[in-house]
Amino acid sequence: MRSVTSYIALGSNLGQPIEQLDQAVVALNEMPDTELLQVSSYYRSAPMGPQEQPDYVNAVACLITTLSAEALLDQLQAIEHRQGRTRQGLRWGPRTLDLDIIMYASKVIQTPRLTVPHTGLFERNFVLYPLQEISPNLQFPDGRTMSEVMENCPLDGLVRIENNNA
Repeated sequence: MRSVTSYIALGSNLGQPIEQLDQAVVALNEMPDTELLQVSSYYRSAPMGPQEQPDYVNAVACLITTLSAEALLDQLQAIEHRQGRTRQGLRWGPRTLDLDIIMYASKVIQTPRLTVPHTGLFERNFVLYPLQEISPNLQFPDGRTMSEVMENCPLDGLVRIENNNA
């Protein structure tokens, strides 16, 4: 299989979120058949779901991989599991680590396990701002450019964490 560029959203709001993201970045860099190219700054955001949980710390990583999208998903879920992620059915609930494939090349993927581009990508400032930081000229599978998408993406309290120690 040939190499593809993939973007991964990282998020955490439990168990020292900045350290969780730091550990996840190390794990992404150690994945087989994959090269970690870049990681955005970290950003603090209010939770999307139930508000009675801590703020999230988010980032986006850019990878080049020869893994299939499903194999990449398997690797990401293994990293989540190693870092204490449990799936208890509470949508948008607190978590130690959330790793989502937001783009896999320019492919549109719709399977029972995986939807790419990630569902809700264009409504999530905590994904779009870090994605823009590392890939300002990105074009999405629907033909829109990053600058077009960002025209309708308010900060809404999203804060870049300086030096990733907040």
